[in-house]
Amino acid sequence: MTATRVLIADDHPMVRRALREALVESFGAGFELLEAGSIDGVRQFLSGDRVDVLMLDLSMPGMEGTLSLISLRAEFPAVPILVVSAIEEPRIVRQAMDFGASGFLFKSAPFGTIADAVRAVLAGDLWFPDGLAVNLAPSDAEMAARISELTPQQRRVLVLLAQGRLNKEIAFELDVHEGTVKAHVSHILQKLGVNSRTQAALVAQRFNGT
Repeated sequence: MTATRVLIADDHPMVRRALREALVESFGAGFELLEAGSIDGVRQFLSGDRVDVLMLDLSMPGMEGTLSLISLRAEFPAVPILVVSAIEEPRIVRQAMDFGASGFLFKSAPFGTIADAVRAVLAGDLWFPDGLAVNLAPSDAEMAARISELTPQQRRVLVLLAQGRLNKEIAFELDVHEGTVKAHVSHILQKLGVNSRTQAALVAQRFNGT
């Protein structure tokens, strides 16, 4: 029988160890546990190996908060993502749901809850904290849908806008012409339904506020 493969992605070794111990205690030898400490490491595993569920921290190096869920879901649609985070804000939980996560688990959860969440996601179900994922203003869900329509390059431009970068700085960072950046910004404003780069930056900061 093929072992279930779980990728634990967190930049803190102690957190990875705690999650590993929780899964070993609950599932024994039936699971093969993989570990990554960065978003690049996650992509390497998902590109080269079968992974049945990804346990993902939102604050690892290279992550852009819940925005990174969009690109991971687009690149690896068959892999369910269980977010494991120290953030216990309803807004972040709902954003993770809107951006395609199959579950959201608080790092403060007891060992037994960790196993229950993994079982649910593996079974194709959703796992979100009771009462948290549903209590968010519809405007955020609508904006999440708009952000999901951005291309990967437009999302990178949006993140850099949120950092206060000028067009020429963004062009240098992405190795493109400044005119290309201006075109991206124009499309971003149109897709998000905002009137200025400042408003777009505020949107990105809200959804990247992890």
